[in-house]
Amino acid sequence: MGRTAISAPEAPQPIGPYSPAVRDKGAGLLFVSGQTPIDPATGELVDGDVGTQTQRVFANLKHVLGAAGCTLADVIKVNVYLISMADFAAVNEVYATVFEAPYPARTTVAVAELPLGARVEIELVAR
Repeated sequence: MGRTAISAPEAPQPIGPYSPAVRDKGAGLLFVSGQTPIDPATGELVDGDVGTQTQRVFANLKHVLGAAGCTLADVIKVNVYLISMADFAAVNEVYATVFEAPYPARTTVAVAELPLGARVEIELVAR
């Protein structure tokens, strides 16, 4: 067993001591760290509502998945973090354009705060 860190030059760089993703060699699973709506070109949070922010988060996740040789079709579990459950419907609208049935398993929770003032953060597991 072991793990391999995945770097994703096209995605925002981590703002702390963690890898964008880690592949578990034994199980063949890819664990993708939470992505926030940071524009990789500027390093800044994107302007706009939670729908716009969610679109940027998924663009960032696609970059990390691609760096690991995966796509959104390989995702089996998603964790969504919102600063307000009032944003749930808007996030679902974007989510429904990103995934197809059968959908990955998912958990959505509200948290007090997210890095850099983001409204949404999403992490996932792929195979």
